[in-house]
Amino acid sequence: MSEIHEVVIVGSGPAGYTAAIYAARAQLSPILYEGSVTAGGALMNTTEVENFPGFVDGVMGPDLMDSMRKQSERFGTKLVTDDIVSMELGGDIKVLKDGSGNTLQAKSVILATGSAYKEIGLVNEKRLSGRGVSWCATCDGFFFREKVIAVVGGGDSAMEEANFLTKFASKVYVIHRRDSLRASKIMVERAHANPKIEFIWNTEVIDVLGADKVSGLKLRNLLTNEESERDFDGLFVAIGHLPRSELLVGQIDLDGEGYVKVESGSTRTNQKGVFACGDLVDHTYRQAITAAGSGCEAALDAERFLSGH
Repeated sequence: MSEIHEVVIVGSGPAGYTAAIYAARAQLSPILYEGSVTAGGALMNTTEVENFPGFVDGVMGPDLMDSMRKQSERFGTKLVTDDIVSMELGGDIKVLKDGSGNTLQAKSVILATGSAYKEIGLVNEKRLSGRGVSWCATCDGFFFREKVIAVVGGGDSAMEEANFLTKFASKVYVIHRRDSLRASKIMVERAHANPKIEFIWNTEVIDVLGADKVSGLKLRNLLTNEESERDFDGLFVAIGHLPRSELLVGQIDLDGEGYVKVESGSTRTNQKGVFACGDLVDHTYRQAITAAGSGCEAALDAERFLSGH
């Protein structure tokens, strides 16, 4: 408790690691809490990243995160593989506690906690998690060799999950509530061109069937309201993300969806000395490059704040 740090970064991924690179190069000796389970953020569960500048042939998500991590460490970032479990952000000196019981003080805090997978909200979805229900194709796809799988969603993540799963599954059905996809054109074209992928339109999942593992899904057609049951060996949910802002409720201004509000043109929050970046503030773009860019901005904003105090 006696030492007061210049900056503590909460969260990793492209935003957190980039913030650490810039803060470390500015001689701020940042401490970065990268998470006990979620170190590296969502890109740890991504296969090939083709649109991050500088990688002509693409790069695997975990490899990109490992490079950013090592780069931040090279300049002097102290990496802690643990979670921050509470924060007091209101005073001039911020107080944070981690999962191991340590307490830290800091003049500034950069929030880069990202977002989490959104669930459908079904009781059996939760019950059969890890037994046929998954939110990560790259984590669990291997276990579904020659199986019939359902993917729920209509965005880029859903298309990426579906395409990846065809490496293992005999058939992948994409279940979507509408009759068209919101995914980018190139991802839609890839999915339609894949002979192992079929689409079930205007349909929602209303139950997950199975005693000890997934055996099927109960579906409802949203045009006719007709319910039906179909056999599936697995369910992959790819319907979006929720910001990891639960520790900030009552301390930092959030919008109606739980994302952190920042001042226009900056990463400053309503609390002096607290900055936010990455998917925690972005519910429009959510790209690795935009997260990295906002991590850079947060570190620069923190540096300017500290130099003025």
